Amino acid sequence: MRIGQLAEQAGVSVRSLRYYEEQGLLTSTRSPSGQRTYVDGAVERVRLVQHLYAAGLPSRTIAELLPCVDAPSAEQTDETWARLLAERERLDARIADLLQARDALDAVVTTNRDHRETYAEKP
Repeated sequence: MRIGQLAEQAGVSVRSLRYYEEQGLLTSTRSPSGQRTYVDGAVERVRLVQHLYAAGLPSRTIAELLPCVDAPSAEQTDETWARLLAERERLDARIADLLQARDALDAVVTTNRDHRETYAEKP
């Protein structure tokens, strides 16, 4: 299938597909006229990549995980498990940072509300 067909079936942009290729997440062959062509399983591959992106994984990490999908082995499965746990810990740390930022913003909002009430009372 051609790049436009894959983009439509997978629900992504052609630009995204080109990016996935640049990052080593997706492969294609070239027709004699130079057009990209993809195998039938490419739609599922793109959906998997999208799912991993949605889980917060960067393209570098996704590229490291895909060999386990392509040719699973006990060693790759263990490495993937460790990598996924590390990514989860990274996300947990980021969530904790965001919660602290939100709490700090809440304090500023409260202070601002108090100031507004103080100044609104004066004629």
